[in-house]
Parts: sequence; C-alpha cells; structure tokens
Amino acid sequence: MSDIEAYLQQQTNLRGRSAYHEDQPLELWRNQLRTRVKERLGGFPTMAAALNPVLLERITCDGYIRERIEITTYAGLRMPVYLLIPGDGSITENKRPAIVACHGHGYGSREISGMEPDGSPRTGEPGLHKDFAVALVKRGYVVAAPELLGFGDRRLEEDPDAPPGASSCTKIAAHLLMVGKTLAGHRVYETTRVLDYVSTRPEVDSERIGSMGISGGGLVTAFTAALDERFRATVVSGYASTFQGSILDRNHCLDNYVPGILREAELPDLIGLIVPRPLFIEAGSDDQVFPIHAAREAYARLTHIYEQAGASESLDADFFTGGHEISGAKAYDWLDQVL
Repeated sequence: MSDIEAYLQQQTNLRGRSAYHEDQPLELWRNQLRTRVKERLGGFPTMAAALNPVLLERITCDGYIRERIEITTYAGLRMPVYLLIPGDGSITENKRPAIVACHGHGYGSREISGMEPDGSPRTGEPGLHKDFAVALVKRGYVVAAPELLGFGDRRLEEDPDAPPGASSCTKIAAHLLMVGKTLAGHRVYETTRVLDYVSTRPEVDSERIGSMGISGGGLVTAFTAALDERFRATVVSGYASTFQGSILDRNHCLDNYVPGILREAELPDLIGLIVPRPLFIEAGSDDQVFPIHAAREAYARLTHIYEQAGASESLDADFFTGGHEISGAKAYDWLDQVL
C-alpha cells in the first residue's frame, strides 16, 4: 500500500458520529441525523413550488394505462413522470396502493416501463431493470416512474447525439458541487415532489405509497425514504452496501458522492433511518458494482438497528443468485404483504 493509499484509508476510516447506538433514544437519533443528511445533500427548498401537472400523453397498454405527466419540482425545473395505472384507468371507490419506481443508470424511465429509448414498445431483453415498473402495475399498483435528473429526456442539450444509455450526471453533479449542492440531493428532493403528486391522484390511497429503486435509483429510493416518512415501505435493489465496500472501493459515477457524508454515518446507518417502517434489500451474488459481501455487512448492521427498535419483523432481504439487477422473486410478494 502506498503512502497515498494509506492516507486515504486513514481519512475515510472515520466512524460516523451519528452511527446508531442502543443507548440513544431512537427518535432523537433519527431527527438529528436527518437534519444533517439534508445539509450534506445541499439542503432543500423551504417552500415547495406549485406542481402544475400537465398531461403529455395517455396510452392504453396491455392491462394498464400509461400516462406521461410533467410536474414542477424545483422552481424553474420540470420533471416528466410515467404513471402506470392498472386496468382501464377508471376511478373506483377502492383506491390502490402506489409505488414510486426509480431507475438506475441507463436511458431513464422508459427503461423500467417496457419501452425502448425512443418510446416504442420493448422488443429486446429488459436488461438489469427487468421492466419492474410494468411488473408492479400488473400486480395492481399505481406506479410512478420519474425521469431522474441527467437521464433520458433530462440530459443536457449538449448530449443529444450521445448513446441512449449515456447520462449528463458528471457535468450536472460537478456544477452543483461548486455551489454547495449535490445531484443526489436534487434527485431525492424531486422524488419527494413525485410523492406529492402521486398523493393527489384519485386512484391512489395516499396512506399506502411505497418505493423501489435499483442501483443509482436505489440511492435515490433509500435516501428519500430515510428522509420522508410518507413512504410506507421500501425496496432497495443493488445498492445497500457500505461506502467502504463499494463507493470508495471502485470507480462510480459522480452522482454517488456527497461531501462530508462519512462524517455523519456509514451507509447502513443512513438507510437505517427508515426504521421502523418496512424495508427490503435485494442483492445479487455476482453483483460487481455493489458486492455481495458489503451488502451482507450492511444488512447485518440494519438487522441490529431494526432489532434495537423492536421492528425486526419489518426488515427482510433476498440475497439471490444473479448480478447487478432487479430480481423481484421475493420483493414483489413482500410488497403485497406490507402495503
């Protein structure tokens, strides 16, 4: 190990000051850590902009209706969202549970919604995302699939000729970092605005809204659920890990880095802010991005947090045979039970 590597290891081996200890009051720990995490993410607006939703398209699909909605997140910033509604989209007295589904790196919300990059129906393999938004709507959930900042239709204008799976993450993240903001923070806040919108839909039971995300979308899902208790249940796929075991161990997109976050807590404690609400972890045995050994380490830490909170029954996991991908084999049934 070189002196540079040794120095970096020394600097990043700091134990977060807000790691949860059983002698701490749970609510006090959560409130204090949430406040500091928001600050590390760059802070959120004190007043929410009006959503001003606009319907862009409405298409009948196989067993569900797909709408493309655009909403305001930050003042001056608009976000497109696919809304998948079971059946024929008609309003009934029996409101449905909903899931906010966050894609990872790739070509955006179309990639989890059964479409090719140009919006045409999928003809090839679904890839690591497994069209999980479609899988969920076919189980009876209203599913909101937001276009995360930097992907798909929300890439920078200078990137129109880049391959569909290319993102604008690096430049957006770098510019935000220069003014004390983060791309992770923007995505988290925008996802809370998706929740604001979904809660207004007449088809949705606002007390039964969950979330699910893969990889970079797992980051968004985990942090958003940690900070916003309106998410009643959460599935984190291909992301639960430790910072030491993945983010600091190999090259990642700049959108994963939050200045000073290790001074607050390691990743399992941050995800643990979801306690005592239901949390499910998916991790593939051959995941080369978020390795299985770090996922198991994170799950052990989460188990301790949930046990200390008296909520062991609200935590579950599927360490499945596979790679960096959605599984759903156990997660979908688990969602049916908790939502």
